[in-house]
Amino acid sequence: MDTSAWIETFTGRRFYVLDPHSQDVDIKDIAHALSLLTRFTGHTREFYSVAQHSVLVSRVCDRADALSGLLHDGSETYLADINSPLKHSPAMVRYRTAERHVQVAVEEHFGLPKEPLSVKLADTRLLVTEKRDLMPLTPDWEAFAGVEPLAGTIVPWAPQIAEAAFLSRFHELTYPVAVALSQADGFGA
Repeated sequence: MDTSAWIETFTGRRFYVLDPHSQDVDIKDIAHALSLLTRFTGHTREFYSVAQHSVLVSRVCDRADALSGLLHDGSETYLADINSPLKHSPAMVRYRTAERHVQVAVEEHFGLPKEPLSVKLADTRLLVTEKRDLMPLTPDWEAFAGVEPLAGTIVPWAPQIAEAAFLSRFHELTYPVAVALSQADGFGA
């Protein structure tokens, strides 16, 4: 157990990034941190958060996998994100191992399976759509042959909106009866 590598989270917890435990995971930490982390290392035309990306993935993947879609980048809460070319280079094998262990702690905390195929496919469709809508250059369509971008255009949310939308989506997926009742009573979720 490496007790030297810990971070303080938004809710005031100690999270041991090299020895993660599922009981240290908190949805408020995830929503808050991901709402402040940017996709594409911040190189989008406008601020665009991992939280918004995650909400959109949860809407695009199969309904049965929506919670997995929402939390598929949960490890980034505790480790941040590294751009894909660097993350997948041979030099980053230790980072990828740490990322997988943290993601397993997130999945265990919420009782989720390893990332389902429909989430991976939704994540890829979002990637292509995000590149089309948010990046300064036209995407390399050959690299994404056969991947259909989503209809419509992504409009980035402010961090506070992304955090609230993330938590709302989480509650919708984990407490569907309570959400349905509150909406039936005229109260928003």
